[in-house]
Amino acid sequence: MIVHERASAYRVATLRSEPGQGLFSLAEIDDAALSRLVHRSVALSVDSRDHVRPLAERIIGLLFMRTSTRTRTAFTAAAVRLGGSPLAFGPADLQTNTGESIQDTGRVLGAMLDAIVIRTAGPVQEMRDLSCWGRVPVVNAMSAEEHPTQGICDLATMQLQFGALDGLSLLYIGEGNSTATALANGLARVPGAQTTFITPAGFGLPTQVALTASARARRHGGSLTELHSMAELPTDVDVVYTSRWQTTGSTKADPGWREAFRPFYVDDALMRRWPAAWFLHDLPAHRGEEVSGSVLDGPRSLAWTQATMKLSSAMAVLEQTLAES
Repeated sequence: MIVHERASAYRVATLRSEPGQGLFSLAEIDDAALSRLVHRSVALSVDSRDHVRPLAERIIGLLFMRTSTRTRTAFTAAAVRLGGSPLAFGPADLQTNTGESIQDTGRVLGAMLDAIVIRTAGPVQEMRDLSCWGRVPVVNAMSAEEHPTQGICDLATMQLQFGALDGLSLLYIGEGNSTATALANGLARVPGAQTTFITPAGFGLPTQVALTASARARRHGGSLTELHSMAELPTDVDVVYTSRWQTTGSTKADPGWREAFRPFYVDDALMRRWPAAWFLHDLPAHRGEEVSGSVLDGPRSLAWTQATMKLSSAMAVLEQTLAES
């Protein structure tokens, strides 16, 4: 009887103005929820068996419309480690390729899956629509606007390294892309965090993201500043973060964009300004472009710890998402 009622609900589902279930942006979850995700990610990185297989008998759809090494592998492995069954779809696998709507796709997938992890170069609104039509939680594994699961991984990596995030000083150098947006939204909630984004002019954070995150940072006793010149580097830095200049699935309208980015290069000379600072990179990296190989592979690089933290943060996200659904 329960099964029939559920199926009927999906058949008559209509799109409502609800935002959908799941994780779409770090700007939307509350401080306590973000803190739980970060601490849980750290705990699971120490002991990946610290759970009771909460995804047992759950099926997790993995819809990756763009290439992925770390995120797709992490969520696949996370579902298995938590007792669930992952079901993967590539960019050519669904009938959306032949014109089927997000609404119809959501109604079908929601009737068969317990959660969906999605990567797309499109807007996050498509994920919200699919969640609403399917009445199924959706995890944003990167959209055009934000990469929130990367942000959780980054915060967890720093939590593991420093023991606490309060008062952290982070310098981000490069494009104001989906990773940068997640960092801005996440660090704005950390008490006393001082975050500086140095981005090429015209390639900065989205204006509303910068304004909202800056206001939130002030409310938490911190600051968030965006500048566009490498001549304005901050004095005190705990972490230097950079990201690949060409974000997965994106293009740049300006054919001369590489020249604009060249000054925003992280090498040993730059890192010597802050002898105690650690280095982060969300990967994949292009050595010799946004970062030198000696920095990426050097003793102060946390990039490889960060990469392995993708698994524990994916586990934390799935565990919390399914617990709330």
